Amino acid sequence: MAEGTSAETSLCNDALLPLRRRLLKTAAVGFGQLAFNALLAADATADDVAAGISAQRGGPLAPKTPHLLARAKRIVFLFMKGGPSHVDTFDPKPLLHRDNGKPLPFDLPRVTFAKQGNLLRSPWKFKQYGDSGLPVSALFPNVARHVDDLCILRSVHGTNPAHGGALLKLHTGSDQFVRPSMGAWLIYGLGTENQNLPAFVTICPTLAHGGVNNWGSAFLPAHCQGTPIGNASLASSAAQVKHIRNSRLTTKQQRKQLDLIAAMNRDHLKVVGKDQALEGRLSSFELAFRMQSTMPEVQDLSQETGATQKQYGIDDPVTQDFGRQCLLARRFLERGVRFVQVTHSDSEVQWDQHGNLYQGHTKNAAEVDKPIAGFLQDLKDRDLLKDTLVIWGGEFGRTPTAQGTNGRDHNPHGFTMWMAGGGVKGGYAYGATDEYGYYASENKMHVHDLHATILHLLGLNHERLTFRYAGRDFRLTDVAGRVAEDIMV
Repeated sequence: MAEGTSAETSLCNDALLPLRRRLLKTAAVGFGQLAFNALLAADATADDVAAGISAQRGGPLAPKTPHLLARAKRIVFLFMKGGPSHVDTFDPKPLLHRDNGKPLPFDLPRVTFAKQGNLLRSPWKFKQYGDSGLPVSALFPNVARHVDDLCILRSVHGTNPAHGGALLKLHTGSDQFVRPSMGAWLIYGLGTENQNLPAFVTICPTLAHGGVNNWGSAFLPAHCQGTPIGNASLASSAAQVKHIRNSRLTTKQQRKQLDLIAAMNRDHLKVVGKDQALEGRLSSFELAFRMQSTMPEVQDLSQETGATQKQYGIDDPVTQDFGRQCLLARRFLERGVRFVQVTHSDSEVQWDQHGNLYQGHTKNAAEVDKPIAGFLQDLKDRDLLKDTLVIWGGEFGRTPTAQGTNGRDHNPHGFTMWMAGGGVKGGYAYGATDEYGYYASENKMHVHDLHATILHLLGLNHERLTFRYAGRDFRLTDVAGRVAEDIMV
């Protein structure tokens, strides 16, 4: 992606073509412009994509050539809203168990979210699993069976101890300003493999703590933003795309209507010039028209076998809601949707256990453990895991110190996320927190580093994936970001 170049640049501006191509295009030696234009599709580089030339082969969402050799083609983010505790899930701390009830033997951060007490041991036992012998707590017995596929990132850290800022930081790279979401940047850089479905889908997202900004496109082209399917206040069985069928007009009538609207708006654009918002709406009209035949089929889970639905836990009231989301995610991914986010959240408990740690984390883990394990196995069985990057985690972790008698406070200073598939090492633990689990201490991975690594796995150089806005070149990683190449195969 050319630095500082908008994907909305004039599509056929010869000044943007490499000198070699301008020469061939104008030379009267028999190639001819007509034949050469066909070659552009097969030979487009990342810089050509930024110049808009790729639009000749399918519009703004056409697949784009990555900067690097991509290890993953698609991504799914299993987002655990509220902040699961790393010291109770994937980052065991024997000293925390030994020193339960004692004061933390080093200083707290300068800013904490709430008052904290003494050290609080984990109520769950850890056990080693798989050939790798990586430890997983009793909260995740099903996911633990896939530990040899997991790359456990134990040193992730951010900057904000509040949900709103931490969610925005994780999703957009900024906790202070409205910026494009991670999914929007990926769509801007790579396009999509299915022109009849949204490139970026978020299933049952939370409307709190940043809401639409967590899947929005901000100043990127409108076609890069995420399409929400339901929200966290709805059961996933009720999460449908509204008005997917037109009960009053036939498909042929709708096509004529859209053609008329497009013609009128093209005339308008000739007068007013470039209008990104209007062009985005026209693209959304066309996508919505095409989705009428594809989206109902994707969301029809009755096409799946009973065994598959059971594998995801859809037969169990405890796991059916998140299991349905995960199965829907797989159906989107296998149809070429580039980025899918699945959110586990509710209005009562989430993963935000300031009190009742045992009850809350037990409930939450029970709801997601079997669906996630089923999802990973299904991807493997369908040969999709190798080029699908699966990410699990929340906006921060929890403190090893107690809040009240049986809770944990927010902790952005060191927490765990994990990846699977998509070119990362399985059965591998990267980085570490201190001996009690408060601060990232070894191979520290800031959120900017996480984003840089994700982009790299999908073939994008985070320093080249830029967009010029308000006189400045912006990128997901701002002016930071280090790729964790040690986690890659």
